[in-house]
Amino acid sequence: MKNKIIKIGFATGIVALSLVSCSKDYLELDPNDAGLSLSENYYRNEAECFSGLVSVYDILKKNSGGFENMIAMMNAGSDDHYAGGGGATDGVGIQSFSNFTMSGTTIPESFWNDHYQGITRANILIARVPGADMSQAKKDRFIAEAKALRAIYYFNLVRMFKNIPLIVEQLTPGNMYSQPQAAPSAVYTQIENDLTDAIAVLPTTLSSEELGRLSKGGAKAMLGKVYLYQGKNALAATQLADVNGTPGSTSSYGYKLLNNFSDLWVTTNKFNTESIIEATHTSAGNSYWGIWGSGQDEGNTLNVMCGPRGYVRINATAPDLPSGWSFNMITQDLYNVLQSDPRFNATILDLKTMKQNGDVDYIAGYQDTGYFLNKFVPRQSDVTTGQGDAVLNYKQDTYIIRLADTYLMEAEALGGTGARAQALLDAVRARVGLPSVPVSMDAIKTERRKELAGEGHRFFDLVRWGEAASKLSSRGFVAGKNEVFPIPYKELQNTQIVQNPGY
Repeated sequence: MKNKIIKIGFATGIVALSLVSCSKDYLELDPNDAGLSLSENYYRNEAECFSGLVSVYDILKKNSGGFENMIAMMNAGSDDHYAGGGGATDGVGIQSFSNFTMSGTTIPESFWNDHYQGITRANILIARVPGADMSQAKKDRFIAEAKALRAIYYFNLVRMFKNIPLIVEQLTPGNMYSQPQAAPSAVYTQIENDLTDAIAVLPTTLSSEELGRLSKGGAKAMLGKVYLYQGKNALAATQLADVNGTPGSTSSYGYKLLNNFSDLWVTTNKFNTESIIEATHTSAGNSYWGIWGSGQDEGNTLNVMCGPRGYVRINATAPDLPSGWSFNMITQDLYNVLQSDPRFNATILDLKTMKQNGDVDYIAGYQDTGYFLNKFVPRQSDVTTGQGDAVLNYKQDTYIIRLADTYLMEAEALGGTGARAQALLDAVRARVGLPSVPVSMDAIKTERRKELAGEGHRFFDLVRWGEAASKLSSRGFVAGKNEVFPIPYKELQNTQIVQNPGY
């Protein structure tokens, strides 16, 4: 959501943030916690409900906010990246996912906790809004947004952990410890129902003041993706076709591919025509180390994670970069795949060659290849001049779903064959000046790898295509185990939850 809205969430949404969640927060809750009684007296009017809604949206920042963000984590477990960083113990969670030694004690708990925190906030809002003093239209929209967000958080959870509790009502001290794991199919059914309900209510377009909120097109794009992950290809194609419209043209929801691929990564180019669902960041929150990772920080941490360590610009023609932490180093394999592609320079920053030529210098981090993820490497011009700690206040937004992604998902849902699948593939390629190639599943998979490199999709793609074992066996991936994360050990204590197989 827009910066001013996010700020409202932190200021007045604090009551909603103190409530029960399906995580260590609920497992350690004192039954006399004031948050329970406070929630009974909150959500009385539109202002209170709106701040509660903002608190539900806030979890979208998990995409690229905080050290334990979705993009950096999921990149690290793919064949396109290494974890990188300062050493083999720099972020035990991300390192152990990258080499597939993760266990219930090394998995970062926030990947479970943060999503359930968003679900809890959504559950409370959905339950409380009907009794608030506000118009019915606003009630319906707030509930629709909360349901769509709940669906997004459950989709992340079921993809990462597979066997998870399904909770759609506010927990109480009497039932918080007895929540069973649901069948993944039941979770997917709930996700579908939530998105279907939301689509019926959400607006087709958004005003300039509402940019960052979910629209009908965003919910339909997510539903299409959810169907695709379950192999419900006909249903997926129908939803995605409505979102996409005529390939290469402006859809009925206002979506259109940007003319220049590199413009997708311009920090100021927020909420552009290709953006469908976007995680927002700002430097206006003046984030500092004391609140980093607490949910109060509003900056993009992925940026500093992707930057090179100890960077020195020697030649004035070299990029002007702040130093970073050298995570998500790009593999030689991805370099080779993209080397002759027009998207290479926007995706990969080749400091290896620049250093060899004497144009730059930097300190090699762990698993250094010299190839950095240029989509998210910050520029000196992005460094905040405000208060707070500069490295925690990068403001680049990131895409959760963008139009080129939905084009390729629809082409895949169509089986990689036919005139429309060909047109969708052609549109993605034509945008970067590439000629048409015959459409096929292999062509679509290759195009996804090139177009969406470094955006956190590759690991999930490999798993759903059944290709993770063949692509990642050299990294330690074990088939039948590493398709999903282990459940954090603390979630197994005093609950009905059991660990995933193999862990």
